[in-house]
Parts: sequence; C-alpha cells; structure tokens
Amino acid sequence: QVQLVESGGGLVQAGGSLRLSCAASGRTFSTVVMGWFRQAPGKERELVAAISWTSGSTSYADSVKGRFTISRDNANDTVYLQMNSLKPEDTAVYYCNQNYEYWGQGTQVTVSS
Repeated sequence: QVQLVESGGGLVQAGGSLRLSCAASGRTFSTVVMGWFRQAPGKERELVAAISWTSGSTSYADSVKGRFTISRDNANDTVYLQMNSLKPEDTAVYYCNQNYEYWGQGTQVTVSS
C-alpha cells in the first residue's frame, strides 16, 4: 500500500502561482512514475504532468506546457507541481498519483478571473 497526501491548493487570481506538494509513504520503493491529475466539475479526470521516479524525465498535457513544472525529491518521497500563469480554466481538484494506481485525496485549486 502507498499513501499519498497532497497540500498547497487554494484560491489565486489569474496570472498567479501555486505550488502543490505530494508526500508518499508506505511501499514507496515500488515507485516507477508519479503524476498529477486534475478533475474539474462535470469533466473527466485528466493527466496534467508525470515524472519518472528514476530518470526524472517529464511529460505534460498540452494545456499546461510552459506554465507548469513537475519535480521530485526522491530522498523525501515527495513530488511537486509548480503552477505559474494560472488561468481560470485550471480550476479543479488536483490529485497525486503513484504508478497510475494509488491516489491522494485531492486538493482544490481555484483560479479567479
């Protein structure tokens, strides 16, 4: 089992920044990939960014490229999502994910126009 705890969400004006954190515990030695997903009201959950736990290679949804940065701290089993130039359409609940299997409880991000 893996437990994931997100933090860092909140309310921000358009153009602002937020940094999300996700701390993993439990069977973290099995981590291959960590990702951030988001789900807006009435929409499906979508992958925002992912990072390889070993190589550090990253991938992003087209909608956030150039604005969001995913990073990791292997020593502390933590993954981050730096979100800059936020837009109202970024408003959603953001979820941390390990190996496309385990999920955190989610953290709300609201961007006002």
